[in-house]
Amino acid sequence: MQGSVTITICKEAIISRYLPQPKTLSIHVMPEYQFVDLQTDDRLETTIKKQSRIGIDTEFIREKTFLAQLCLIQIATEDHIYCADPMGLDARSDDRARALWQAITGPAWVLHSGRQDLEVIYQTVDLMPNEIFDTQVAAALLGYQPQIGYGNLVNELFDIKLAKTHTRADWSQRPLPDALIKYAAEDVQYLLPAYDTLSERLDKLGRMEWAVEDSMNLLDVSLYENDASKAINRLEGARNLRGRARSAAANLAAWREREALRRNRPRQWIMRDTVLLEIAVSQPDTMKKLSATPGLAERTAARAGDQLLRALADAEIEQSDYEPPQKPDERQKAVLKKMQSQVSDAAEELGLATELIAPKKELSSAMLGSRNLRIFRGWRRETVGQRLLEMLESG
Repeated sequence: MQGSVTITICKEAIISRYLPQPKTLSIHVMPEYQFVDLQTDDRLETTIKKQSRIGIDTEFIREKTFLAQLCLIQIATEDHIYCADPMGLDARSDDRARALWQAITGPAWVLHSGRQDLEVIYQTVDLMPNEIFDTQVAAALLGYQPQIGYGNLVNELFDIKLAKTHTRADWSQRPLPDALIKYAAEDVQYLLPAYDTLSERLDKLGRMEWAVEDSMNLLDVSLYENDASKAINRLEGARNLRGRARSAAANLAAWREREALRRNRPRQWIMRDTVLLEIAVSQPDTMKKLSATPGLAERTAARAGDQLLRALADAEIEQSDYEPPQKPDERQKAVLKKMQSQVSDAAEELGLATELIAPKKELSSAMLGSRNLRIFRGWRRETVGQRLLEMLESG
């Protein structure tokens, strides 16, 4: 995996790439679409290299695995849609597959709610596009509900209702039925027209830079890397632990993360959260005591018992200086209320959802001293974040 990178955005350069382009087809007409087997068909690489922007969506399955299995890539150009089959390609070891993916990640991408698509692609091929525009992000900055779905957005923008009849399909089956291919094609059919419409409205409000900024934040690869040392942050029940119990939970969570990745199985299949926390708190020091843990599968104790006991023993050595988050006192509650009021006023003035600017959890973190927060960067800092900083610094 690549390491985390700092993204420097040249807004003018990015926006120039995203200038609206003429539509060649009516949005009410399905462009020509085709299924492409990437193992045998080389034409797509040449076609994609000619594009300055493409619409992207993916289909994948992950119910029985830790990492999602990428099953289909839908790519929309100005006048064609390709439903490309990536199964069987290994971009890490196959030069031809690598070259294809490098071509695909060359143009600017237009996606809708693209975080999962980016995660799946990054974890599959270790590559990311250089530029993206997320239509869900953009719509939220125009006052649509923050998590508006693709179908609802298409309906809002173009008065077209999409059929959502295959949301639980098995995308790994081959051959894919024609109905599934058509359904997949529709998921990218309106991305480029949606970009054109949304960008025009954003430009009129002076918010195109906002949409680019929030979209580009999704290219931070640290969002998609599996860092075992941070696995404890996924355990809600661990936030109130302290001392050795906290250290034990961190070690056990890290073990589970590595084991889930090694076996490519969901975390909860390796060990349920409740069982993990029970072991961290009870801290058994023998195999017999460990095996008696309620809910611990006998096969897990037999296969990984030594590793679990080692994780607990290491916790005794390491300890932990972690302190559970304290409940705010009356003064802090008053400060938080004032901050919420400032954000609410700014949201009303801008016609945006309050949580889009800063959810309560983020404001609580700011009140408790955190400064590396979204509210203190970019357009949010300009609209309200700077006022919040001054409020906090003045006491």
